[in-house]
Amino acid sequence: MRPPVARSPHSSSPALFERLAEVGRARAASGDEAVVLYDRHGVLVVRVGDVVVKAHQADRDGGPPLERRMRVAASLPALLLPPLDGPLRVDGRVVTVWPYGEPVSPDAVPWEEAGRLLAALHTCPVPADAPPWGRPARVGRLVRRLPDGPEAAEVRRAFATLPSWIRAGEDDRGADGATPHRLIHGDWHLGQMVRTGEGGWRLIDVEDLGRGDPAWDLARPAALFSAGVLPPGDWARLLSAYREAGGPAVPADGDPWRALDLPARTLAIQIAATCVISARADGRPLDGPERALVDTCRRISEAGPGMT
Repeated sequence: MRPPVARSPHSSSPALFERLAEVGRARAASGDEAVVLYDRHGVLVVRVGDVVVKAHQADRDGGPPLERRMRVAASLPALLLPPLDGPLRVDGRVVTVWPYGEPVSPDAVPWEEAGRLLAALHTCPVPADAPPWGRPARVGRLVRRLPDGPEAAEVRRAFATLPSWIRAGEDDRGADGATPHRLIHGDWHLGQMVRTGEGGWRLIDVEDLGRGDPAWDLARPAALFSAGVLPPGDWARLLSAYREAGGPAVPADGDPWRALDLPARTLAIQIAATCVISARADGRPLDGPERALVDTCRRISEAGPGMT
């Protein structure tokens, strides 16, 4: 489901790793060794051959909303990787089981395919049982975790410029309060795409899948473009492909930022908060892209509330 970050069978939680490996071996078609694909932020993902087993963050909802999201994924196999099993309870953790998919290679980023895939998701009929998307709550949780220091202060000042409904962690209302809800991924970035054995790209990680304003699925790349981290050519490839495929998040032509301004500002603040927290935890200074995002927060606070 994600690019490997470790090839050894060890993790920050060896006991949980062994339990996930057991689940994977029970479903895998081969006897391959279990390997850690991802082990950060309270999430552990283990691969066994053609099967991936994910232990979700302990504080994420693993009840009916996740079950509904997984049913939606199973109903749209041309767009979303369908689950193999779950949600399960393993040693008190919510666990889901998925087919393995080849992650995006940094040497051949499929920006056009990403734009078309998002447009297809946003234009498909919204399933009746799709839950609402409440993603803006995450930025507030991260800002509340910020340590003391000048970089954290910049992020907090930018956060104060966001609308009260985002700062309070309320449901998505859209930039103008009247944007029609579509089916959205809710946490889209390139790590949320894999290529299956059939050769097509699929979306993964459905914890935030639901009804919402599709502009939020473009928010992360828009924020990184605004911060100077994502090259303009890559942003243009993604946005052009999305528009050409009839994606409804932005107008078909003209200025896209009326729709993207608030989501992009919110995600810039969220990513900057994550960078500051991670750098402090690692005992290191911010790197170049991280510093660029904190600088973007300074520009956000200087500009004030923006278009919204």
